[in-house]
Amino acid sequence: MAKAAKKTIAIKKATKSASVTRKTTGLKFTAKTEKEITATFVDSIGLTAKIAAALAAANVNILAGTGTSASGARHKATFTLIVDDLAKAEKALDKIGADDIQDSSVILVETENKVGALERISRIISDAGINIYYFYSTTTSGRTASVVVKTADDQKAIKVLHKA
Repeated sequence: MAKAAKKTIAIKKATKSASVTRKTTGLKFTAKTEKEITATFVDSIGLTAKIAAALAAANVNILAGTGTSASGARHKATFTLIVDDLAKAEKALDKIGADDIQDSSVILVETENKVGALERISRIISDAGINIYYFYSTTTSGRTASVVVKTADDQKAIKVLHKA
């Protein structure tokens, strides 16, 4: 019989939330709640540069993000970002003509950059009966990856990730 996976817990203060580091089935990860801002614009050439410049001018750091447009139709573009200062970001995006700005709660998971990491994290959430609406992630050649997850019940998802 295989030894049970060791669980290590290190609670640290995060931005208005607690994060817990777990080692489960050989994977260490930290999960915490974050606020995400979504802004919609009329699509145009240079829009990404315009948004990046506006946030930089407001001294707002982009921690994670994604941007999409209606391809060649050039109607609307949507940018979803996690930033270090939500209020400043909202003001900066409004100032450059955002049609709509909303914020919502998401889960930010910092995990080891290993094969199967996303599967393990998403399996913990789905095994608890929680639907994942979307995720986006990034990594470099480094040792860690960041995964942003929006679920049907972020609070419950955080709890099951902390218990994993």
